[in-house]
Amino acid sequence: MVANHMMGQTFRFETGAVSHTGVVRDHNEDSCLSEPDAGLWVVADGMGGHHGGEYASGLIVEHLGSIGLPSSAPDLQARFVERVARANEQIHTHGAQVGATIGSTVVALLAFEQHYACVWSGDSRVYMIRDGQLTQLSRDHTEANELLDRGAITQEEADNWPRKNVITRAIGVSAEINLDHRYGTLRNRDTFVLCSDGLTAHVEDAEILEIARKHQPQRACDQLLDLTLERGATDNTTVMIVRAFDKTEVGPITNIFELPEKGA
Repeated sequence: MVANHMMGQTFRFETGAVSHTGVVRDHNEDSCLSEPDAGLWVVADGMGGHHGGEYASGLIVEHLGSIGLPSSAPDLQARFVERVARANEQIHTHGAQVGATIGSTVVALLAFEQHYACVWSGDSRVYMIRDGQLTQLSRDHTEANELLDRGAITQEEADNWPRKNVITRAIGVSAEINLDHRYGTLRNRDTFVLCSDGLTAHVEDAEILEIARKHQPQRACDQLLDLTLERGATDNTTVMIVRAFDKTEVGPITNIFELPEKGA
């Protein structure tokens, strides 16, 4: 269990995470980051081959790892965007130097006091489980979804679109970043699932809901990965589950590592 010790923080968080190369790929281009004290959780899915994707997702996580402790929700969001923009510039420059298009999706959960934000670019997802219901908070930046939004194809056609995995946004592929945001207010036991598309290629939303509701975050992540591997795991798979606990409802937490020593 991971406690959040920030001054004035009304929630604590329990986090589970797992990342796996899968059955088909020979290296893992996914990266993830959990910084509960900062109120930040990130999944990034790189693309570009010859370890270009690994470089891109790793660089995003490296920059975000320096986010520090924010003073407010807007400060947290500004720190996040600034670091992603810095990573974007480096990835874009590197791609130009090697003559390849490299980049990475990013999906993040930001939390400060009772506020949360989901921020994303690409088709890595964030779901929320609340009152027994699973809701996808992000919307995939894909060719099929863009055509659907324009009314050019139907939902059924989008579901079976031959270029279903073609994404329309990613960090590093152009000079400017293009992020979507969604905001909300935390409630006790809100559970967030962040994942790369390696999970959703094999596991249905209803299965994500059932497993994430039934188990603690780390156990749920492990079970979702096991299910993906059983079904062929054709891509790298990363899953992160974050459960929020309202301190005013659950009372103080005891961390055995912080108990005073005998005689102290």
